[in-house]
Amino acid sequence: TEFLFLGSEKLPGEEQQFEAYVEAATSQYPSPVVIRTLDLGADKLPAGFENPDELNPFLGDRAIRLCLSHPELFKTQLRAILRASVHENIRIMYPMVSCVQEVMDANTLLRQCMMELSKSGVAFNQDIEIGTMIEVPSAALVSDIIAPHVSFFSLGTNDLIQYTMAVDRGNENVAHLYKPTHMAIIRLIDYVVKVSQKHGLWTCVCGQMAASPQLVPLLIGLGVDELSVSPSQAPVIKDVIRKLYYSDAVELAQKALNSSSAEHVEQLSHDLIKKIAPEVLEISE
Repeated sequence: TEFLFLGSEKLPGEEQQFEAYVEAATSQYPSPVVIRTLDLGADKLPAGFENPDELNPFLGDRAIRLCLSHPELFKTQLRAILRASVHENIRIMYPMVSCVQEVMDANTLLRQCMMELSKSGVAFNQDIEIGTMIEVPSAALVSDIIAPHVSFFSLGTNDLIQYTMAVDRGNENVAHLYKPTHMAIIRLIDYVVKVSQKHGLWTCVCGQMAASPQLVPLLIGLGVDELSVSPSQAPVIKDVIRKLYYSDAVELAQKALNSSSAEHVEQLSHDLIKKIAPEVLEISE
């Protein structure tokens, strides 16, 4: 949703946001529409928005942190989302959560918006689903504490890998250390999925892992419920899923969890794709 703010001369108000969310909801109905709340900060700041210079903005006041430190900005967006949720296919997702308190604080503001709308006689979906991005290792490790406050998790693997490995994938000097199949990443995903299943939630994976044909069987074997990919990549990923036996995916995941190296997991994943869909492997390579 930050793209509504970027490139604009002034911050969009509640009505402008409401209209955008209604358009998204009605165009996709009855399919669900997940609206991620503002992920502003770091390299994404709208014109006229004052934010102090930070030594390391990617670890600074951004995303859910920025929203909580600017409650009126956040509440304006939440009210717009709630009003659009009358179509009942909208879900809310908080980005870059690092602890349960952030989720609780965001939910408190959401409840305040609900009460304000109720007093004004404005309709909205009182049972709207709330989820969080899991893209910070601390959030993954305390996902069992976060789970009672949400309906779903979305594992943002691009940032999760970068933050876990302390690697900037855009830095050619260390990019080789950016490994989606590293044991730390696989264990974090496995833990979050198990927490999600225990609490009756659903789990999505977004980022390059979800769009990689070689890694899709691994994610499915770990128990991920949903993959978020670009429209252009969807046909290839669907083809892999159609040709995959779930038992093979589970076996791959178990071998990966017991592996000792990222390279071994990568090879196991490659071998399975070569077995079930070699033509997809040729395209991806």
